[in-house]
Amino acid sequence: MSDDKNKNIDADLVRSLADILNDTDMTEIEADTVDWAAARKEMERWYWWGIPTFFRAPWNEEPGAGEIAVLGVPHSSGNGSTERDQHLGPRAVRHVSALYRRGHGRFGFVPWDVCNVVDAGDVPLPEAMVNDTSVRHIELYAKRFAAAGTRLVSIGGDHSITGPLLKAVAGPGSPMTDGKPVALVHFDSHTDSYHHLPHWLGNRRSAAHWSSYTATEGNVDPTRSSQIGIRPNVGTPGSRNTSEELGYRVIGMDEIERDGWEKVASQVRARVGDAPVYITFDLDVLDPADAPGVSNIEPGYPGLRIGDAVRILQSLRGLNIVGGDIVCLMPTKDSPNQITAMNAMVVAFEMICLMADRMRSDKPEHRPA
Repeated sequence: MSDDKNKNIDADLVRSLADILNDTDMTEIEADTVDWAAARKEMERWYWWGIPTFFRAPWNEEPGAGEIAVLGVPHSSGNGSTERDQHLGPRAVRHVSALYRRGHGRFGFVPWDVCNVVDAGDVPLPEAMVNDTSVRHIELYAKRFAAAGTRLVSIGGDHSITGPLLKAVAGPGSPMTDGKPVALVHFDSHTDSYHHLPHWLGNRRSAAHWSSYTATEGNVDPTRSSQIGIRPNVGTPGSRNTSEELGYRVIGMDEIERDGWEKVASQVRARVGDAPVYITFDLDVLDPADAPGVSNIEPGYPGLRIGDAVRILQSLRGLNIVGGDIVCLMPTKDSPNQITAMNAMVVAFEMICLMADRMRSDKPEHRPA
């Protein structure tokens, strides 16, 4: 019987297998013993692996699923005077943002470890080409998260999205601010307060009007608010007067260059006082070297450099940040290295960390005895 079995053995195959074991220092032919769950965990750090979500956060579109939700707002019909690919912004940031699922070096903590951060998907915009209807849809959608106590960091989209996001979290009836208006910290090359114009190419809730109507409708307190990085050559001479008429503090690039980011940060924080804060960051505030892929690029005058912008954001540490957004990313105009999308990611990370840091300080185990 044994001799019959041996007749069926392929001696050459046995020798080949023996050679493989000898060459690889293996003691036996391996079965599939890889721990695939551990392997997936190991790969999550690499932005090019897997299905992209904002900062590799879990995907959950339900209001209240996270303490902080990163929300895509792919809207681009609110600024019809420029290129209109801002609706591609959320996808571009999702693509790169796993790079920044990390700890905060200056704050000394890991935001993902101290609070629940989720990717809440994108706002559904079935009438995306009709701006004023879409603005209303954005407001209604965001209000669901405010009612559940979830703070939004929203990725646009053009700057018309800020108006409805502000109305969702601040002012009359808002549970996030107890009905109070917010102090607005507004980074931009433009004031977006053109209330002297009845509409912008037919849009009444446009990217050019939002900082006016949110002030007059009680969502923003301009006397607590600052507009940072306004370029001196935008619009016509005196166009910044519309913001100053409303009570905003306009901090132009000439002033920032003269005084430095430290003085600007101190003034912004002092003006906020103890008010709840909303941050909006138009990427065109940055110098074109740091953000070439924006819809309203401003040549001729230096813009805010990303390092100074980050320092000003970090100076808001400890304040009650109830929401924030990053707008006007144009992936189709970005550099091949995607530097504008990456800087949008950096700003979003800073907003998340400001919120998470305040949340952990509010928890009993972190309060001083």
